Amino acid sequence: MQHVFEVQGMTCGHCEKSVTQAVQRLDPQAGVQIERAQNRVVVDSSADKAALAAAIQEEGYAVR
Repeated sequence: MQHVFEVQGMTCGHCEKSVTQAVQRLDPQAGVQIERAQNRVVVDSSADKAALAAAIQEEGYAVR
């Protein structure tokens, strides 16, 4: 299932890596596409959308 998030605060490659790792801790098989300029993160995962958003927020990013 594909989930799309608006993620504020990603400013560099390290930010992208942090978001990707947060998602993959929850679902190691998740596919993560990040479009930093659009503040967009697309996740292909069977994990719950709210749980994925919470994992990203725990890294310090605002998720909508």
